[in-house]
Amino acid sequence: MILNDEKGVVEGKWNGKYCSGTNPLHWSGSVTILRKWYRGRYKPVRYGQCWVFAGVMCTVLRSLGIPTRVITNFNSAHDRNINLSIDKYIDVSGKTLHLTEDSVWNFHVWNESWFIRRDLGSFYDGWQVLDATPQERSKGIFQCGPASTKAIKEGDVNLDYDSSFVFAAVNADCVTWIHYSNKRKERIYSNTRKIGKFISTKAVSTNSRVDVTHNYKYPEGSLKERQVYKKALKLLGVSSTGRRTKVTRRRRRFSVAQRQNMTVPTGKPTISGKLNLDASPVIGQDILLTLSLRNLITDFKTVKVKLSASAVLYTRKPKAEILQWSRSIQLGSEEVKEIPFKISYSQYKNALMDDRKILVTALCEVRQGSSLLMEKDILLQDPFLTIKVFGPTVVHKAANVQVTFTNPLSEMVTDCVLRAEGSGLLKEQLQINVARMAPMESSTTEFEIIPYKSGTRQLQVDLVSNHFTDVKGFVMLDVTPVQ
Repeated sequence: MILNDEKGVVEGKWNGKYCSGTNPLHWSGSVTILRKWYRGRYKPVRYGQCWVFAGVMCTVLRSLGIPTRVITNFNSAHDRNINLSIDKYIDVSGKTLHLTEDSVWNFHVWNESWFIRRDLGSFYDGWQVLDATPQERSKGIFQCGPASTKAIKEGDVNLDYDSSFVFAAVNADCVTWIHYSNKRKERIYSNTRKIGKFISTKAVSTNSRVDVTHNYKYPEGSLKERQVYKKALKLLGVSSTGRRTKVTRRRRRFSVAQRQNMTVPTGKPTISGKLNLDASPVIGQDILLTLSLRNLITDFKTVKVKLSASAVLYTRKPKAEILQWSRSIQLGSEEVKEIPFKISYSQYKNALMDDRKILVTALCEVRQGSSLLMEKDILLQDPFLTIKVFGPTVVHKAANVQVTFTNPLSEMVTDCVLRAEGSGLLKEQLQINVARMAPMESSTTEFEIIPYKSGTRQLQVDLVSNHFTDVKGFVMLDVTPVQ
């Protein structure tokens, strides 16, 4: 757990149980959090993760009149030593080794606020990144920003307010190494386009997504994008190999002997492969996958495949092993083989974390040729809530709401709680205990709302259970004034 270094509104927690507070996934909005913080005499509310911090900060800054929006960055790099290279090490079985503090989060959420930069110059006016999640200390405390998005796009990582940290979050390169028992390291995977995908915010007045990746970087793989990356390396004092010539943060140092044990793949690859999902996975069902291998040359090949699956957090930190197997696959001249396999519900149900994420890794080795690493991030989908509102919604008049949910599991589900809230619709969060549900059984819950503000309003419904993570749904309502 990362503790706050000052008395903020929300306390962060990423590990263990949330018995002494609220699971970050259970929050549906900032109002409940801010009320709890106020009524608790400004004691930090437990607990939050990045989307909670960003949501609360957005609400507070907007209430102060500062234009602010929430930003989501997919494949977000956490570059601890700011050398713009995210190094991952695996052993010969494909298991992740914790030899570095670098990581790639499936997503990360921060804020942008719009204001002028008299301190940096008018070129850097506009959207500024503010990250409320306590990841790293900056100038002695957990803070990040305001970093100009224009500075990030142009590679001006020498500017103050953590522009280098945010630049790495959207621009770092990924390198994966095999770490052998004799301490030799072989680079088997390098990707310059993986980090900083689909950087998004919500559209004004609608629920559609707006892609703002172009505000942070030039098109991936373009000449300008690579020029900016090299400019950033130079300003940070990092050589093209990722080794610093000067150090501004703590980093791992490698001796000359260690560096000599780091090798790159020799020759061209002789096999290729893919990991494919056969169908969109839903919690409670088996996960069906296919490993496809192709022999790229005319020579006969024996491929040693080591496959593993682990439950991971959205930070991609592995928490529980689900599956591991190895086998040899024979490939004839330019042959393609497809190897189906499954991860059964019984295998993953006790290992699955709240994030509902599974990482599947396949390490393929051949006697002569480069090793091949494939990874597949699997997000298990929750079932849907069906929300129906009967009759017109009018200020100060009751309207009936019906919520229907079907238990997707092959086991009894008990102790569920349905929660509803909505600005202008409910003054306090509504909580309703839901009766037990048999396998595949549908349950309907009814309640009423009395709107107290007109206009377009969002009713949010959240089903909380110990058997699966929160199932969320919402419906937009047009509330008319009293006639």
